[in-house]
Amino acid sequence: MTPSDSLAADAPVRPTHPRKEKGRLLQVLGVGFGIAVAVGNTISAGFVRTPGDIAARLPNHWLFFSVWFGGALYALVGAFQLAELGSAIPRSGGQYNFSRRAIGDFAGFIVGWSDWLSTCGTTGAVGIVIGEYMAHLFPVLDGASRIKITAVSVIVLFALLQWKSISMGSKVQNFTTLLKGFAFFAIVVACFVFGGDLHHAATSQQTTPSTSIAFPVGAALITALLFGIQATIYTYDGWDGVIYFGDEIKNPGYLVPRAIFASLFSIVVIYLLVNAAVLYVLPMNEIAGNNFSLGLAAERVFGLHGDFIFRSIMVLALFSSLNALHLMGARVIYAMSRDGLFFRAVSRINKGGTPTLGLLLSAMVGVAFAIFSFDRVIAMLAFFFVTNYLLSFISLFLLRRREPELPRPYRAWGYPYTTAIALLGSIAFLVEAIREDPTNSYLTLIALACSYPVYRILKLASGAQPSEASSV
Repeated sequence: MTPSDSLAADAPVRPTHPRKEKGRLLQVLGVGFGIAVAVGNTISAGFVRTPGDIAARLPNHWLFFSVWFGGALYALVGAFQLAELGSAIPRSGGQYNFSRRAIGDFAGFIVGWSDWLSTCGTTGAVGIVIGEYMAHLFPVLDGASRIKITAVSVIVLFALLQWKSISMGSKVQNFTTLLKGFAFFAIVVACFVFGGDLHHAATSQQTTPSTSIAFPVGAALITALLFGIQATIYTYDGWDGVIYFGDEIKNPGYLVPRAIFASLFSIVVIYLLVNAAVLYVLPMNEIAGNNFSLGLAAERVFGLHGDFIFRSIMVLALFSSLNALHLMGARVIYAMSRDGLFFRAVSRINKGGTPTLGLLLSAMVGVAFAIFSFDRVIAMLAFFFVTNYLLSFISLFLLRRREPELPRPYRAWGYPYTTAIALLGSIAFLVEAIREDPTNSYLTLIALACSYPVYRILKLASGAQPSEASSV
């Protein structure tokens, strides 16, 4: 059975009209939004750096692209699992919902808390990068303090844009993601259309012995491949953006899996096309170790205007990411509050379907990250990134066994084999993370142990408050 076979089953009967109750999440979103929020969240500043890091270790076209396909394959195997979980448990809040239902409140707390903090931390980081790019475009904004002011301003601005309603937030997301897609498509076309002479020059330069790069062999090659796949897994992460909006997707059992697979396909195609365009214009030795290879390709193609064009495209891309991060972060902390794992007041929703206090808290924490740059915390939370996936895969096994009667509009293709592969891949990823960055990994494990008292305190505090969500 193929993924399409699973999706072809009749969708469960749902109300034909969306819910529009005051003070409740509104069921008004579709596949288009699911794709927009995933692409908007995923394709960000990190993609600019990743090709240079991979090329430095794998200076060969075939090996370079092999790790991008390897990362995509891992993501696809994971997508099979989350598509089942997202359609069977269509609740806003992301992977938190799966771990809480299958493993318990504490596991849910760990996933939700780390997911929320990492999302807010990424919000702050994206804000800083926007500030840095804007400083290059407009020198009047240059300077450390002005860059931070710009970062804080854009974080607050996008929070205000979606404060009124989910409808406004989704429109901003769809518009900014569409602009991002067109901008990357334009730069890819320009590289292939106008980069012909540069391609011939790059090809001849590749054959020059003085410009060759040492090629890894033996154990070094295996290590380089593992590093490359690890880097691409990080870069692909975000394809599951739609699961943060399960309560708000129309007919989620039918549309959530479609949004997941369409999002992953879109992201993979964009990454492969952009990498192919850069390699068409630049020789491998100029990409290796270059944290700005896409910008360099734009400079070669567009000349003096290349830097301005590229940075403008990246600002558009980052606006889309920032809006998506606000949307997702607000719903994670809302879901935890709704279930009694955070202060109940944060579960309040306005008549437009926005978790206002959740959005306010997420924006405030994002601003704090932008101002204080908690680099150590961000590095530690990266460890939780794959841990959350690992717990989701375990949750799928547990739910299949404990709740066989649970309606599953989509069933994971290849279960239990693909689920086991995804689980083992996550374990291997964590082992490699501990080996490569033992300090932050051990600190993360300590933080995990220390989180239990925090969990107990928050649960007691929320239990002492009224459980009914109210409107604001």
